[in-house]
Amino acid sequence: MRSRGKLVIQIPCHDEAESIEKTIAELPRVVDGFDEVEVIVVDDGSTDGTAEVALRAGADAVVRSAQREGLARAFCRGIDAALARGADVIVNTDGDYQYVAACIPDLVRPILDGRAEIVVGDRAPADVAHFSRSKRRLQGLGSWVVSLAAGSHIPDAASGFRAISRHAALRLFVHGDFTYTHEMLIHAVRGRIAVAHVPVEVRSTRRRSRLARSMFGYVGTSAVSIFRAYAMYSPLRVFVTIGGVLTLGGFAVCARFLWFYLENGGAGHVQSLLLGVLLLVLGFGTAMLGLLADVIAGNRRLLEELLRRVREVELAQNQDRAMSDTRDATTSPADITVSRKAARSLRAAVGDPSS
Repeated sequence: MRSRGKLVIQIPCHDEAESIEKTIAELPRVVDGFDEVEVIVVDDGSTDGTAEVALRAGADAVVRSAQREGLARAFCRGIDAALARGADVIVNTDGDYQYVAACIPDLVRPILDGRAEIVVGDRAPADVAHFSRSKRRLQGLGSWVVSLAAGSHIPDAASGFRAISRHAALRLFVHGDFTYTHEMLIHAVRGRIAVAHVPVEVRSTRRRSRLARSMFGYVGTSAVSIFRAYAMYSPLRVFVTIGGVLTLGGFAVCARFLWFYLENGGAGHVQSLLLGVLLLVLGFGTAMLGLLADVIAGNRRLLEELLRRVREVELAQNQDRAMSDTRDATTSPADITVSRKAARSLRAAVGDPSS
């Protein structure tokens, strides 16, 4: 298996001081296929000293936020930090000691083999014993909805245990604040990024989820997130479908008015006519919004491609600058002598008297 350079494991977390030490201690520091493994902790406004505990536990870097910004933004901060540190593959895991770190080699293998750019750890939610019955059903329902939105089978859409290649990370843009899991998969599949799934092991966690206060709150917010992501990448289909339903309803109500108009000699049921015309106008307007949204979506894709190129240029410049600083710091006296000789030769060639 050929080397892929550096693996960076990022851990977005909020108030995980109790479990972050165990999580970091279990992470592998040697992974087949990589020359180097680093650990980054993304502290999303923690108030319990998570960052300090992470550094003592052996994290290579901590990215801190002064206030809580949400899981999605913390995830994006970690991606940017990992790319800046030269990551060739990024593994995202949680700080609550849920995911078994021994699965990381299996998680990155499809990327090393060239079979995928993003790999999602499949917990098999329907078979996890410590999940409640309602949670198992909701996880299955959520994965089914995301599969429909993405147009590809996704067995565990809510899993945060993921491996991402550098190429895919440069192309990922998460717009929501709540969670990245659903939107990232819809974006990846719609963007023709190869996605794979591998089985992983999970543990039971004692603490309650900090992502949402209740299961119903999580479901509602996730549903909005999925719909927004789907509408963002397929706006024409969404708005034309809504407009088509409104237009059909308008025709149906107008047909009802026409029926009673002919039956009763033109008397009554004016309300049906008004409602039908209103639905027809709304349907036509919604369809026109779909055309406009599709044009905007095309511009967004161009902007995302531009941002990807800007990212690549910035990262290349930072890497060149770091290499230049390293060369300057390790320059030998012989190298200095050569440089000075070259400078004297150049001054002599241009007739500088100081030569």
